[in-house]
Amino acid sequence: MFKIFNYYRIANWLYRHNIPVLPKLIDYMIRLIFSCWLPHSVKIGRNLVLGYGGLGVVIHSDAVIGHDVHIDQEVTIGGNGTQLGVPVMGNDIYIGAGAKILGPISIGTGSIIGANAVVTKDIPARSLAVGVPAKVIRENIDIHSVLYHKKENSVL
Repeated sequence: MFKIFNYYRIANWLYRHNIPVLPKLIDYMIRLIFSCWLPHSVKIGRNLVLGYGGLGVVIHSDAVIGHDVHIDQEVTIGGNGTQLGVPVMGNDIYIGAGAKILGPISIGTGSIIGANAVVTKDIPARSLAVGVPAKVIRENIDIHSVLYHKKENSVL
């Protein structure tokens, strides 16, 4: 069965090869089938995981997402309406359900964004950010020792 990333990768390939119309049609097909907005122009690294098949996830078309990023359901990654620019995320990041990451900010490698957090400022690498507005409550974390599903020997 085709997964959301298969459709995204086809649309992205068509976009990069300047083939018109089809990428946008695939965007809308993803929206209809998966209830997720994952535009063809988003820059995504390898091994992106969308919780529950990306249900309710909205990602801005100019966003940049690194490698090994896990995004849970109902997450929004986009602009904030008051500043030009969108989020740029490093590698090995976990974003909890319902989080909102807004504006021209960066999320550092190895960070965790808690469920329902509203992030409007840069988050340094290896940090845990929670709350509304999000605040860093822990630094120098090891994402592999904090999250159960990221542990080296976890069985899922």
